[in-house]
Amino acid sequence: MLKLMTRYLKPYRTFVVWVLVLTFLQTLSSLYLPNLMSDIVDTGIIKGNIGYIVDIGGFMLGVTVLGGIAAVFANLYASKSSAGFGQILRTKVFSHVTKFTLQEFDQIGTSSLIVRTNNDIMQVQQLVNMMLRMMVMAPLTAVGGIIMAVYTDASLSWIIVVVMPVLGLAIYLVLGNGIALFRAMQNKVDNLNRVVRENLTGVRVIRSFNRTDDEIARFDGANQDLTDVSVRVYKMMAALMPLMMVIINLSTIAIVWFGSLRVNSGQLQIGSLMAFIQYVMQIMFAVMMVSMMAFMIPRGQASAARINEVLDILPQVIDPETPMNPGRGGGLVEFEHVTFSYPGAEEPAIADVSFTMRPGETTAIIGGTGSGKTALISLIPRFYDIDSGSLRVDGIDVRQMTQDTLRAKIGYVPQRATLFTGTVSDNIRYGNEDASDALVRHAADVAQATEFVLEMHQGFDSIISQGGGNLSGGQKQRLCIARAIVRQPEIYIFDDSFSALDYRTDRDLRLALKQEVKGATVLIVAQRVSTVVDADQIIVLEEGRVVGMGTHSALLESSQVYQEIVASQLSEEEIA
Repeated sequence: MLKLMTRYLKPYRTFVVWVLVLTFLQTLSSLYLPNLMSDIVDTGIIKGNIGYIVDIGGFMLGVTVLGGIAAVFANLYASKSSAGFGQILRTKVFSHVTKFTLQEFDQIGTSSLIVRTNNDIMQVQQLVNMMLRMMVMAPLTAVGGIIMAVYTDASLSWIIVVVMPVLGLAIYLVLGNGIALFRAMQNKVDNLNRVVRENLTGVRVIRSFNRTDDEIARFDGANQDLTDVSVRVYKMMAALMPLMMVIINLSTIAIVWFGSLRVNSGQLQIGSLMAFIQYVMQIMFAVMMVSMMAFMIPRGQASAARINEVLDILPQVIDPETPMNPGRGGGLVEFEHVTFSYPGAEEPAIADVSFTMRPGETTAIIGGTGSGKTALISLIPRFYDIDSGSLRVDGIDVRQMTQDTLRAKIGYVPQRATLFTGTVSDNIRYGNEDASDALVRHAADVAQATEFVLEMHQGFDSIISQGGGNLSGGQKQRLCIARAIVRQPEIYIFDDSFSALDYRTDRDLRLALKQEVKGATVLIVAQRVSTVVDADQIIVLEEGRVVGMGTHSALLESSQVYQEIVASQLSEEEIA
C-alpha cells in the first residue's frame, strides 16, 4: 500500500501537505472547545457572569467556524488527491497490461485483470482518501484528548488507563481475521466477474443448448460464495460497533459516578467534569476512527497486493535497448530452425521449423487441430518469443526490432473476428486512422463487405454493437479483413480468416485479394484446401513439425498427410 502511495501520490504532494495542515487545525479546534465550555460553566454560568458567557461563547463560535472551514478544505484536498491517485494508478495499470504478451494474460486471467483495474483500484483509492483525513486526526485527537483529560483531572485518568487496553483488545479480537477474509472476498469477486463475463459473451451458445438454468445455477453458486464471505465480514463489522459503544457508555458511567463523588467533595468543578467527559469521548471516537480504518485497511491491503502483483509482472516480450530498423518496402520473412514452447508445456508447439516467405508470394499453412498453425503465426508479430532458432523480417531478427516497428509492417486478421463499438468506418479505419473515405470504401470492396454494409441503415456510418453482436460471423470476418487491407502492410497474416464465409464469397474475396496484395508477403492459415490450393507455397504441419512443403500439385504426390486432408474434404463435399 505504501509502495503505491509513495509512487503515485507524488503529483499531489502539495494537496497532501494542505490536507495534513488543515486536519491538524481542525483537530486542535475540536480539542480546544471542551476547555472553553468548562470555563463557561465554571466561571460564567455558576457565577452568573453573562458577559463572560457571551464573550467565551462568541470565541467558541469563531473556533467552531474555523474548524469547520478547515474540515471542508481538508476533505476537498483529500478527495482531489485520492481521485488523482486513482486516475494515475488506473492509467499505469492499464498501460502496463497493454504490454503483456498472451502468456501474462493467461497467467492472471482477463476477468481478474478487469476486477483489479476497476474494483481493486477503487478500494485503494477509498483507503487513501480516508488515510489522508484520519492518519493525522485520529492519533492527534487520541493523544491530545489524553493530555487534556489528564490536565483537567489527573485523578479520573485511571479510567482511561483501564478502558484503552480493553478497547484495543476488543478491536484486535474482532479484526483478527480481517485481512484473510477481505482477500478471500476479492477472489470471490474475481470468480463472480468471470462467470458473468462468460455468460454474457456466450449467451448464444448457452441459449442454443438450453443451458440457461445450468448457468443460472453456476451464477447462484458463485454469488452465494461471495455472499457467504461478505456476510462473515459484515457480521464482524456489525459486532465491533455495539461492542465499542458498550465500552464507551460504561466508561461514561464510570466517569460520571466517580466524577460526581469528586464534585460532591469539592475536588472537581462541574465544568471540568463535563470537559473530562468530552475529552474521553474524543479519545474513544478517535479509537473508533482507527477501527473504521482497520476495516478498510485489510481490504485495501489485499487490493493493493493484487495491483502490485500486476505491476510487478515483467512482460516476456520487450524491446531491445538498441533497436534495428529494417525500413519499409520489404516483407521477407525467414524461419530458420525455429522452436517454441508454451510456458509449462511438456512438448514444443513448434519444433525445428524452417521456411521462407517472399514478397509477392502467398504462403499457406494447413494442418489438423493442434498442429501448431496459430502458434507459428503468433511468433511473427512477437505475441510470443521463440525459444531457439532465428525468425527474421527483412533480414533482421524480430527480437532486434521494436514491437511497434515490427507490427507496423503487418496486417493481421485473427482467427476470432474482433470488432469494437463504433461505426463500420471506425472499425475499418482502426487499421489506419489516416485512411481516407475512398480507401475505406476500397478496402470494403476488396473484402466483399460493401454490399451488406450499404444494406445497413446508415451504411458506413452504421453503429456496430459491442463485439459485433449485430453482425453475422461472415460479416465480422470480412470487416476484419478490410481492416487489414486498409493498413496496406508489407506482410498479410490471415489466421483461418475465411472459415465463416460461403464458398462463393470465399472465392470472390480471394480473387480480389490476389490483385490487392501484389508485391506483399501473404500468409494464410486455413482449414479448407480450396482456400490454399492456389498458394505459391503450402506448408503442412503436424504436431508442430513441417511434414510437407510445396505447391498443391507437388504435395498431392509427395505428402501423405496432405493427401489425407484433401481426401477427407473431398469426401465431405461429395456427401454434402
